[in-house]
Amino acid sequence: MTRYIVLRVLLAAGVLWAAYTVTFAILYIIPGDPVSAMLAGGLDNGAVSAERLEELREAYGFNDPLPLQYASHLWAAVQGDLGTSVQTGQPVSTAVGQVLLPTVELSAAALAIALVLGGGIALVATYTHSGWLREALLGIPPVAVSLPTFWIGLVLIQWFSFQWGIFPAIGDDGIRSLVLPALTLGLPISALVAQVLAKSLQEAALDPYVTTARAKGISRLHVHLGHVLRNATLPSLTMVGLIAGNLLAGSVIVETVFSRPGLGQLTVQAVTLQDLPVVQGVVLFGAVVFIAANLIVDLLLPLADPRVTVGRSYA
Repeated sequence: MTRYIVLRVLLAAGVLWAAYTVTFAILYIIPGDPVSAMLAGGLDNGAVSAERLEELREAYGFNDPLPLQYASHLWAAVQGDLGTSVQTGQPVSTAVGQVLLPTVELSAAALAIALVLGGGIALVATYTHSGWLREALLGIPPVAVSLPTFWIGLVLIQWFSFQWGIFPAIGDDGIRSLVLPALTLGLPISALVAQVLAKSLQEAALDPYVTTARAKGISRLHVHLGHVLRNATLPSLTMVGLIAGNLLAGSVIVETVFSRPGLGQLTVQAVTLQDLPVVQGVVLFGAVVFIAANLIVDLLLPLADPRVTVGRSYA
């Protein structure tokens, strides 16, 4: 187990390094000058002299060769220093921390919706004797997965905000303003949960222990919930990392559509203004969440099911 944990940690470090390197390369390939963006036009509006721009580029290290910039930034990140925002001058960790709570609230609400809705569809579809109902329920997830997140958000705003006036369309003002963003983010993920769980339930229902349980006189509903569901949940745990990644990626779109504060809005602003340290900090944070979720699953599966051998990758 110790060797397995060490290998997984080393693999996680490699993934973090790759994420940081790719982000650094992409951001520095993008045309533009972060210092000019910081000064809202600089030379164009005559507010800042060329000498002052050059001083700022030198102070932020943008005049250094790219390999030197990469090495210095990477070494600082290893030490826990994600740099300073070009736009606000505050540490990147502080900027991320200030907007983290709204994103956590949105992600938690969306995850709850996904588990309830997706789990409900899978359970009903695999329990019902009605063929048409089963096919109808199992046909929902592929359609829901294919729908763009921003389109779902716009449709919900049109119906529940503009047409019926039930929920606010934008902002972050209590639970009512959280409903539509959480639904927008949770519906595609619920489709993923329904697909994976339904397949696991169908496979688990064919195992011999199910026949044995029914032969003992246990009700079909009790067998389905108490035996089949319990065993089908274990394979479904392997998609936790994918769900975590979808939540973070989806928050960027959802928070922009609904004008909510959070990591998504921070990322969009940082990319627009070429605030490279902030973008890299957000990417690293997302990579850490994704890796941590997968690592936890990898460590829990052998404990939850002795049949799972340690060392098998579920990421």
